[in-house]
Amino acid sequence: MALRLGDEAPNFTAESTEGTINFHEYLGDSWGVLFSHPADFTPVCTTELGAVSRLRDEFSKRNVKVIALSVDGLESHKSWIGDINETQNTAVNFPIIADEDKKVSTLYDMIHPNANESFTVRSVFVIGPDKKIKLTITYPASTGRNFDELLRVIDSLQLTANYSVATPADWKEGEDVVVSPAIKTEEIPAKFPKGHRVIKPYLRMTPQPNK
Repeated sequence: MALRLGDEAPNFTAESTEGTINFHEYLGDSWGVLFSHPADFTPVCTTELGAVSRLRDEFSKRNVKVIALSVDGLESHKSWIGDINETQNTAVNFPIIADEDKKVSTLYDMIHPNANESFTVRSVFVIGPDKKIKLTITYPASTGRNFDELLRVIDSLQLTANYSVATPADWKEGEDVVVSPAIKTEEIPAKFPKGHRVIKPYLRMTPQPNK
């Protein structure tokens, strides 16, 4: 059965390029990004892991831990990291899970037989400090992921977890946000003293409250 938003992220223990990892213990009080790739030594995956490595500081300042996975073995992962570092001008700085028995892939429904019976698809799970799944995205094997978009979504998730707001289409950090429909218009000034705009009774905008 596929995991859904709000479900607890299944825990697991697995070998990785940084040793044995218990997933929930690894995350601790942090947010987490678990993402799978179809196979080692493949071109799109090589660019993806390089991109994530270069964004290390961006994930860190958001208190996000990243962990990758494929169904290849540990020695394959370690050998591939050399290629990633060389071709992407970076240094892989997060663990890659070796899931040869497909235990984790099956747990997270990362293998889609109609796409490929053997390899994991490009799944992404964003997990909150409460270990609940906040976001799922699945890409086909032929399409590399946009990790700047993933950071944008994490910014939205972290903001809306703490304030009674939502983020509109194409929102970026620092832009105006939508006041929750649960808040009455007359209550907005007390909750959002930076001001607000009423576009429609159900569409009220306010500056990002934590900026």
